[in-house]
Amino acid sequence: MDAVAHFTQLARYNVWATARLLDAVRALAEEDYRRDVGLFFKSIHGTLNHLLVGEHHLWFVRFADGISPKVALDAELESDRVRLDARLREGAARWAPLIASFKPDRWSGTLDYTTMRGTAASLPFAATLAHVFNHGTHHRGQITAALTALGQPSPELDLVYFLQNPSTP
Repeated sequence: MDAVAHFTQLARYNVWATARLLDAVRALAEEDYRRDVGLFFKSIHGTLNHLLVGEHHLWFVRFADGISPKVALDAELESDRVRLDARLREGAARWAPLIASFKPDRWSGTLDYTTMRGTAASLPFAATLAHVFNHGTHHRGQITAALTALGQPSPELDLVYFLQNPSTP
């Protein structure tokens, strides 16, 4: 499998897993959604915001535009559950078209961008993109653990499950 096909599949998994997780989170009472339930550093609401900032405001724009936006450093939060849900779904859906736009020589190259301080940075392109998807998987795992601690059914988010079930979108 070539890099484009591999990362397109990861982008599809990201959309699928994000949607399933948000469907499970939607059933939570507000007090459970916002309180610390033993996550590494945040409530479920805070972790979803971290996921939004990390994947969509920091890394997406670095891949798409080669910049490091101010919102990534300020970690601005979306306070409304419905808007956060919509922004996470929309953000996850943007990855596959972006991946399809990369030319073959990009995959072996670097991701070059400028930080907010004006410093040039360069990272291995494919490895950095893999890190973005690992970041999302890590935080979805934190939330599924929190759902389990709250006694809520936790959605099946495993990548192997996704790949072995042809009915997954």
